[in-house]
Amino acid sequence: MDLMTDKIQDEQRQGEAYAPFAGDPNQYRRKFYIESYGCQMNFSDSEIVASILNESGFGATRNHEEADLVLINTCSIREKAEQTIRKRLSEFRKTKEQKPGMLVGVLGCMAERLKSKFLEEEKLVDIVVGPDAYRSLPGLVEEAETGQKAVNVLLSREETYADIAPVRLNTNGVTAFVSIMRGCNNMCTFCVVPFTRGRERSRDASSILAECRNLYERGFREVTLLGQNVDSYYYTKDDETPITFAVLLERVAAISPDLRVRFSTSHPKDITDDVLHTMAKHENICKYIHLPVQSGSSRILQLMNRTYTREWYQAKIDRIRQILPDCGISSDIIAGFCTETEEDHQDTLSLMRYSQYDFSYMFFYSERPGTLAQRRYRDDIPEDIKKRRLQEIVELQNTLSRISNEKELGRTYSVLIEGNSKKSEREWMGRNSQNKVIVFPKEDDNLQPGSYVNVTVTDCTKATLLGKIVSP
Repeated sequence: MDLMTDKIQDEQRQGEAYAPFAGDPNQYRRKFYIESYGCQMNFSDSEIVASILNESGFGATRNHEEADLVLINTCSIREKAEQTIRKRLSEFRKTKEQKPGMLVGVLGCMAERLKSKFLEEEKLVDIVVGPDAYRSLPGLVEEAETGQKAVNVLLSREETYADIAPVRLNTNGVTAFVSIMRGCNNMCTFCVVPFTRGRERSRDASSILAECRNLYERGFREVTLLGQNVDSYYYTKDDETPITFAVLLERVAAISPDLRVRFSTSHPKDITDDVLHTMAKHENICKYIHLPVQSGSSRILQLMNRTYTREWYQAKIDRIRQILPDCGISSDIIAGFCTETEEDHQDTLSLMRYSQYDFSYMFFYSERPGTLAQRRYRDDIPEDIKKRRLQEIVELQNTLSRISNEKELGRTYSVLIEGNSKKSEREWMGRNSQNKVIVFPKEDDNLQPGSYVNVTVTDCTKATLLGKIVSP
């Protein structure tokens, strides 16, 4: 279970707010604290919230006990995430009892889904704000300070926060997320995102390019373009030629050859040959695609409304390998979806073997209230069977990951140093173009985060490559 645990913890991690580029924290008369859970989009949204709060006189703090405003940016994808958030809110309530005047707010998908339940039933929070309503947060804080409960969960068809410069939280000064679109038009039956984040809309391309240029000028050397489905990015303005994701990707890459570009997440039905050829054309566009499959059974995929079959997905994998032979591929996999049989489960395992994923994010099915699956199907797979199938998926992925990493032995990669390794300050860590983490000893005092080095892989685990710096 090691690989799955690492990936789940990465996705469910919490992030304390710290604003190193926002000036002197003491210039602010009040302090806010924010924790983020779930996907990268939530962490990106927290940086937008931080910017809005800075403009309203709030400075960030790492200590929630000294904060005037405590916020938790939430995830509704899995039941476990919601349980974690409720537990955390209960802890904040205890702190609030010792500090009269402290306000506690819930942001994001869980706020959108549960709406006023937090205020009326749970009595855990003072403020509830949905993903499209962050501009109203200062006004909601003022309302809550009068003793009123404040809520705004209205969804928007236009909001992209394109004009707001995010405050980079917990940044390493090397890598940054850049949101390019919001919402989702895919109605996968298991997913709450269309209901919590609204319809799909693309951000003004010029604002995206300006943000990426600004990051590069400030010393950042990698940007990850974010969206629920980045490949469906499509921006039009007046009579100008529409900008597709392939065009946007190329324009970001053209900012500088020293700026690495990544993106997430891709829906298999939307990633085009244009995108793949653009990736092949530009060395600084990383050769890595996260391509969620969810299930290897065509029958289950139809129940999930994924709009492709097993065979279609395999053909997409083949096309990626044809145009980008060295491309890293990862996936999302759900075990135990409604009515899943042992044959369906075996189809998933065989598709994993066919695709040879470098790593995957793996979960057993957790029915989410309000989704199409919850309304249409019965969650009829016993939990012990879900867990057993998930364990088999994890064990197979561990094997595939180790095989994938062993193939890297002896190869040399250009690695962007991101910082110290987790285990030792005597080692650097970075990622290669294929998104594999490489750890290697510090051998040159002139190197620092943001530097590119050539690293030869000398050993590996199932999750990490180990190497040494070599001369160009």
